[in-house]
Amino acid sequence: MAGTPHIVSDVMTMAVVAAGRDAPFREIVRTMEQWKVSALPVLEGDGRVIGVVSEADLLAKEEFRAGIQGLSEQRERLSATAKAGGLTAGDLMSTPAITVHADVTLAQAARIMAVKRVKRLPVVDDEGMLRGIVSRADLLKVFLRPDQDLAEEVHRTVVAPLFPALAHTIHVDVKDGVVTLRGQIGDTSLISVAARLARAVEGVVDVECHLTGAHSADMGPNGL
Repeated sequence: MAGTPHIVSDVMTMAVVAAGRDAPFREIVRTMEQWKVSALPVLEGDGRVIGVVSEADLLAKEEFRAGIQGLSEQRERLSATAKAGGLTAGDLMSTPAITVHADVTLAQAARIMAVKRVKRLPVVDDEGMLRGIVSRADLLKVFLRPDQDLAEEVHRTVVAPLFPALAHTIHVDVKDGVVTLRGQIGDTSLISVAARLARAVEGVVDVECHLTGAHSADMGPNGL
């Protein structure tokens, strides 16, 4: 995948714990506790995702017992109150499910999570069948890429295209995900471009750019 955006299928978990529409309340709680997850996709038929039941959905019962104060707060929690009497996953789930396809980029998946305020997304195919799940933690896996891999990608996809005649003289060092660029170039306007493109490489934490300008006379006829 080097040189191209990483996608959900690169990091998703394929073994997914899920619940059927008729799964009872206590079974859902036990499953979440057993597998240490905070939400379960709810499936129907051969595995089509129809909703998601989360800890927040289950806690509606406790909130209902505690009572709700204030008219505005009541209006905001009408859905939660309605779920308080739910007995099965079908009663409790949030629907329609917020899902994602396996070929969506990690950046797109992260945006969906942020906008929808969810911690994980069921991964489905074109028919809505469950194929995996991706969590916030999965999206962060890209930052565990080896420094050597990052250095090679930055050199190949940033340095070589921007400075073809000087690529062999520009040094790319990476430590703990932080990229350092060193060397002399002809067109100093490309320094900010190089830094921006290097920072866009997935897994890069930050970029320190120490590229400097050089006199054209020192660079030969093919210098930039």
